[in-house]
Amino acid sequence: MNATVAMILALAVGTYAFRLVGPVLHGRVTVPDRVRELMAAGAVVLLVALLTTGALTEGGGFAGWARPTGVLVGGVLAWRGAPFVVVVLGAAGATALLRLAGVG
Repeated sequence: MNATVAMILALAVGTYAFRLVGPVLHGRVTVPDRVRELMAAGAVVLLVALLTTGALTEGGGFAGWARPTGVLVGGVLAWRGAPFVVVVLGAAGATALLRLAGVG
């Protein structure tokens, strides 16, 4: 067995074990409320970081002003309660119009 197959098997066993821990320990381990709050805040911070890097960078550099503007338009539409399709089309439309106007 070569190293690649061994690594794949190790990752498969690790993934299965990680997924099995939740049902096995459910009800046996209690998480303090403060830890739950920090986990929720950490999830929000992670999502904002992913959104920011995806909106502002492309290929290791600045993506230009069109993409962040489209993300901003989509965020405002979502915040105002627009349907998902409207949010996506608004963000894509704003980005496309700016790129058509020559704003990178």
